[in-house]
Amino acid sequence: MNIANFLVRTAVTFPDHAALAHGKEIVATYRQFADQVAALAYGLRHSKGLQKGDRVALIMKNHPQYWVSVFAVWHAGLVAVPVNAKLHISEFAYILENSEARLCIATPELASTLAPLGSDTPVLDITDPDYAALCAGPALPLEDAAPNDLAWLFYTSGTTGKPKGAMLSHRNILSCTTSYFSDVTPINPGDAVIHAAPQTHGSGIYGIPLVAKAGIQVTPESGGFDPAETLDLIAHYPNSCFFFAPTMIHRLIGSNAFAGANTENIKLIVYGGGPMYEADIRRALDAIGPKFCQIYGQGEAPMTITVLTQWELSENHNHPRRAERLASVGTERTDVEVRIVDEEGRPCSPGTVGEIIVRGDVVMLGYWKNEEATRDTVRDGWLYTGDMGCFDEDGFVTLKDRSKDLIISGGTNIYPREIEEVLLTHPKIDEVSVVGRRHPDWGEEAVAFLVLAKGASVDPQTLDAFCNEHMARFKRPKEYFMLEALPKNNYGKVLKTDLRKRLEN
Repeated sequence: MNIANFLVRTAVTFPDHAALAHGKEIVATYRQFADQVAALAYGLRHSKGLQKGDRVALIMKNHPQYWVSVFAVWHAGLVAVPVNAKLHISEFAYILENSEARLCIATPELASTLAPLGSDTPVLDITDPDYAALCAGPALPLEDAAPNDLAWLFYTSGTTGKPKGAMLSHRNILSCTTSYFSDVTPINPGDAVIHAAPQTHGSGIYGIPLVAKAGIQVTPESGGFDPAETLDLIAHYPNSCFFFAPTMIHRLIGSNAFAGANTENIKLIVYGGGPMYEADIRRALDAIGPKFCQIYGQGEAPMTITVLTQWELSENHNHPRRAERLASVGTERTDVEVRIVDEEGRPCSPGTVGEIIVRGDVVMLGYWKNEEATRDTVRDGWLYTGDMGCFDEDGFVTLKDRSKDLIISGGTNIYPREIEEVLLTHPKIDEVSVVGRRHPDWGEEAVAFLVLAKGASVDPQTLDAFCNEHMARFKRPKEYFMLEALPKNNYGKVLKTDLRKRLEN
């Protein structure tokens, strides 16, 4: 099944329902949305000469036309290559070349950025009259798609080398979408998803269930995340859903605009893409109430490995191990199998840390033009995530760290997240990241980078005493560095590679 059929079907049943919004303005109903998509699909195949399976890059800031463009690509039997709008021009060039994109659709400011590349990939600006003409032309019938036909080519962040293109099929995205309904939340016509996070990433993946069930795709006028604007949109749209990185939740409830804001219209905030510490989710629950759900996934298994449900996070759920569960990423999703294995691939017992692996219909086909990386990552149908974690006796998974972030000191494993969880309970600490530093005798030692609360100060001796009170002495950081802000990528993940580089200087 071609996943663009979600839109075809919804437009028949709910033609006059609002589909696309820019700020508070509705810019398309489902009938108008579907008509533009079918017309643009025709233009891509006939005016632009693209053939089934060709790649189309989408280098776009958040914009309502992103949805028209990506569904037109699928409708036409083409492959969408969504690209983070905040990447460097050299990264744009690499992805365009590596994906062999035949066309790039871009928002105007990014079209201007791409112009100097002089690449072989033509750029179509969504404000160009040619784009508007294509969206108003003849309609293309929906192209058939086999379950394993490539639909989405998602490039990883590339923090350890060139980004790799995870090949996601129509089956993969269908599985991710149905898992949303079974494990995250049901969607009703008229529910809204507010895209404060990038549509080319998790927020866009979680917009697809809204299309399937006649929800509204709301793009902020700013095109991104502004706490005051987000709160204003929440007040306007009942049953608002979000996908947030944990840092966005932190910024929202810490903003001046939050005081006195009406958040009753929030249906659900799904968070993921980085660690949410127990202290932080407790603060968020106190501020907004039980309107949160945590997901753990990867681009290679989009948004779908484990879930910590809204019910589990509810203050009404008084489990004796509530603290441990708040710090976990929940249990395996309905449509996947999750294991935690040792270096030999043998399943670990509860409480034993190993690598998290997953299999199911959501797992990618492999990496684009990279058979070696595919063999290393997908073995016997299992995706080896590179993330370290452990099960508890009830099947809840607690992430420890990426395998490359593990600190081995004197032959003993130290998981930075354990230290971070403790330090974040200190009232003067706002954010923290722990990394390993080389040590001539012990191999590595833990050091901590801290962002203090506004106006706060704290000395190393006090922090040492605090750590000794709450953790084993060997885990205690050997040095503390105070920063104005932690370095983060465009998705809000802390860049531990940058922190390690600071230690080398």
